[in-house]
Amino acid sequence: MKLTPEQEKDIKEQQSQKNSTKRVTSTELEKILYEALPVLDHGFIRVIDYMGDDTSIVQSARVSYGKGTKQVSTDSGLIKYLMRHWHSTPFEMCEIKYHVKLPIFIARQWIRHRTANVNEYSARYSILDKEFYLPSSENLAAQSSSNRQGRGDVIDGEQADEVLSLLKGDAERTYNNYEIMLNEKFDGSTIDENKKGLARELARMNLTLNTYTQWYWKTDLLNLMNFLRLRADSHAQYEIRAYADVMLNTLKKWVPTTYEAFMDYRVGGTEVSAKGKIVIQKMIKGENISIEQSGLSKREWNELMTTFNLKDKLI
Repeated sequence: MKLTPEQEKDIKEQQSQKNSTKRVTSTELEKILYEALPVLDHGFIRVIDYMGDDTSIVQSARVSYGKGTKQVSTDSGLIKYLMRHWHSTPFEMCEIKYHVKLPIFIARQWIRHRTANVNEYSARYSILDKEFYLPSSENLAAQSSSNRQGRGDVIDGEQADEVLSLLKGDAERTYNNYEIMLNEKFDGSTIDENKKGLARELARMNLTLNTYTQWYWKTDLLNLMNFLRLRADSHAQYEIRAYADVMLNTLKKWVPTTYEAFMDYRVGGTEVSAKGKIVIQKMIKGENISIEQSGLSKREWNELMTTFNLKDKLI
């Protein structure tokens, strides 16, 4: 990731601001506020603004549940209770705003989470930067033979070189044609004074999906955790997971107590069906139970056994 001098200047100016406030602040998150945290080859994530912290969640819960919360002796215990019992509303009281630079194909996957306010860089108004995402060699993989939306073995050697050459060549060629159609270079200079440039809203259709775009993405804490539970998971596509991993670290800095509860009950925990629960209960008692007796499908059975590391029970 490389920032332009203008971007570096803007970040330094933002970080130099000193404003007094009566609102709660997060000490650790304040340390990285506005900082460009690198992701992939040219991408980044910046925390632009936030509202609330762990205490905001506790205060909201105590207003909602009143005397009932006195049974929980500490703020940490209350947050764990809320997370454990899926009492989600108090987590909606905190919000965070990110500035994200990411490849267009990841943005299109990301935007499927319809739980945020988004304002994207306008390619109707401005010219997109001449930057493209190119996978590193260890992330250049073949299609999985068992998963239609997953990756298989890493591609290497001449084939890897050929793929990277195609990706880079196509991106550069389409961007060059983009400039020709606009009759304008990405630095703002005119190519041919005797020609009119095509409208930006039309010229952009020619660009490849690995071209970088940017947006501001604002969401509440509950929906951020829902996003991270899916996108920081090992089954998520690597490129969006790279962003989620950085965001997960910002979550830890922002609301450390909630982060611990989230990692324990959501990320590290598991959900079991009613039939699966009966199977595990019987196994704990030392009873034998077959897949036929369980009422589970083969896939459900194997997923359950894998979850509890009972690999000798796999079928």
